[in-house]
Amino acid sequence: MFENYRVYKTDFAGRPLTVETGKMAQLANGECMVRYGDTAVHVTATASAKPREGVEFFPFSVDYEEKLYAVGKIPGSYIKREGRPSDKAVLTSRMIDRPIRPLFPKDMRNDVSIVCTVMSVDYDCLPEIAAMVGTSIALSISDIPWNGPISGVSVGYVNGGFVINPDSEQRKKSRMAVTVASSDSRIVMIEASADEIPDDIMYNGIMAGHKANQSIIEFIKGIQKEIGKPKFEYPSDGPDDEMLHTIRDFAIDDIRAALDTDDKRVRDRRLEPVYEKVHEKFDGIYPDKKSKIDTCLYKTQRYAVRRWLLDGKKRVDGRKMDEIRPLAAEAGVLPRVHGSGLFTRGQTQVLTVATLGSLDEEQTFDGIDGQTGKHYIHQYNMPSYSTGDTRPNRGPNRREIGHGALAERALLPVIPSIDEFPYTIRLVSEVLSSNGSTSQASVCGSTLALMDAGVPIKAPVAGISCGLVTEGERWMTMVDIQGLEDFFGDMDFKVAGTHAGITAIQMDLKISGLTPEMIKETLYKAHKARDYIINEVILKAIPEPREELSKYAPKTQTMTIPVEKIRSVIGAGGKVIQKICSECNVKVDVHEDGHVFVTSADMASCKRALGIIDTIVNDPAPGAIYNGKVTRLMDFGAFVEIAPGKEGLVHISQLDVKHVNQVSDVVKVGDEVMVKVMNIDERGRINLSRREALIDVKGLVPENDISKGQCPVCRPPYQHRPGSGGRSFEKPHPQQ
Repeated sequence: MFENYRVYKTDFAGRPLTVETGKMAQLANGECMVRYGDTAVHVTATASAKPREGVEFFPFSVDYEEKLYAVGKIPGSYIKREGRPSDKAVLTSRMIDRPIRPLFPKDMRNDVSIVCTVMSVDYDCLPEIAAMVGTSIALSISDIPWNGPISGVSVGYVNGGFVINPDSEQRKKSRMAVTVASSDSRIVMIEASADEIPDDIMYNGIMAGHKANQSIIEFIKGIQKEIGKPKFEYPSDGPDDEMLHTIRDFAIDDIRAALDTDDKRVRDRRLEPVYEKVHEKFDGIYPDKKSKIDTCLYKTQRYAVRRWLLDGKKRVDGRKMDEIRPLAAEAGVLPRVHGSGLFTRGQTQVLTVATLGSLDEEQTFDGIDGQTGKHYIHQYNMPSYSTGDTRPNRGPNRREIGHGALAERALLPVIPSIDEFPYTIRLVSEVLSSNGSTSQASVCGSTLALMDAGVPIKAPVAGISCGLVTEGERWMTMVDIQGLEDFFGDMDFKVAGTHAGITAIQMDLKISGLTPEMIKETLYKAHKARDYIINEVILKAIPEPREELSKYAPKTQTMTIPVEKIRSVIGAGGKVIQKICSECNVKVDVHEDGHVFVTSADMASCKRALGIIDTIVNDPAPGAIYNGKVTRLMDFGAFVEIAPGKEGLVHISQLDVKHVNQVSDVVKVGDEVMVKVMNIDERGRINLSRREALIDVKGLVPENDISKGQCPVCRPPYQHRPGSGGRSFEKPHPQQ
């Protein structure tokens, strides 16, 4: 039945990799099932038969679909099915897209769609790596024009050595997680998170990943040679050379004059009459190709910028190749928030706001990667006004989700642990103005906001984006690219880190890949630039984290209790912990390891709640004084609850400093009373005294002492008169 069914096997970083094709989704242009260990990802590649009308871009999409059945879960939503893609799925889609996209023909306009469906997950074998390899195979054996194959691996750094595709235990110990995608000659994509890894170690790790990719590329080439389809023909959407050169020659001087400014607004205004002039001249000459005139003008701008860079070592705004645009930083710009930082680099500006919350406000997940929650969250918003445009806000797009995740990875290594700083931390970066590298500006603004919020980060983090222009064997890199250099250049290589090392990398390319020399030079320049930003801008705005939290931030106190006592603190059905929260106006989080976190608007409430929990967990020490509540009255005394579930007896003789005839004469059920712990008998019963608490705290004197003419608390002018029986004073006694 499945006459085209094929199975191919190889070894991939010490684990079996199996590729099956020809059995499923036979109507797709290309498909395969990739099995890596017990991970199984099905990948399809499809293309439209005809190009899309009226578009000036390549309509390409990658969808990485997480199915919860892959890990034996039922979705938690009401409809019990997967909803919109998780942030992790969006990030993986982008990660697969970036190395694949530059290898398609630039003039193709046929829609191409990649769908990676995760059907089974083995936590030792990352499904995103299987999906990337599967995408390369599906495209390679399809009839879709594509200049592959590529391969991708994950590189870890464990105990001083590199590990290719580390398993789940190795990933927990690894100091970096780097995804490297390669062609047979160059590196086409890098995505990294790292714990302040030095440049040389990062570079060597990237090279180790590139080397590991080569065996899989040869494996894919073998499959392609055996069953690959001939690539289909497509109509080119690009302008012909004669039209392009005619328009370029006519407009090049005007284009250069318009572009020669460091102000994006001025540049855009200057370009408007140039476009009008060109259309007025050529609309009649090329009546059937009017849409291509704008393409020619775009290519003319690209030509002008690249000639400046390559031939004249000239940047659009006049800077040197390693020069950063003017910088400004400010902390504490918003009065009521918990922390804020404003960072400006040229015409790129980002405001980040930090919010602190209790640990129960952490973000929770219902995904396939085993992560259930996180207490540090970074989100990124780029509204249309930041680029001078207007469009309705439809929620975060893939780019915004990706940039937020990149900034989050960049700062995660310096975020204190829960034990050091027991808060959920949310950062929101608002892009106020965009002219290149907003993601790295958000890293800098976030460092300012965290320090302003009093978060004890381990070190300040800064980010910078480097560009590249190539022509044949010629190439040159530049630091701090603005929008025009991003659009018309060949690379956007973002690097974030501290003085000590790299914390995050994301590399986007428009060409077929980078050489090792290009990567090494970029890492060096990025380190030099971020050192400058940290020293000359961030630390001058705020030298260290604030010593105290904002008065508007919640206060948190912690303690550790024996694990076997957790049930006592929570109580049946949560009654005990709910009572503590209600009475003290706090939030209480009890973790499985016995850590207890109490959060409230004021510190006094936190300490009161901790005192109650301590009383529940530990027997109260003799001499300790509590504010308790009367729960029962007996003839011989009153029972007082000093903590939820823990009460003691106040004997009638210990109810007051004076003689008591009936218990109900002094207290009733529900009264709050101050009591002192006298002792705990061998059966664990607590004996309390209201009488001793009144003496210790309020200085009241027992009636029988006064009657004997003895008042150990009193001092002159409270002198007893001889023979008065202790009831007559030169000045009235305070108790009388």
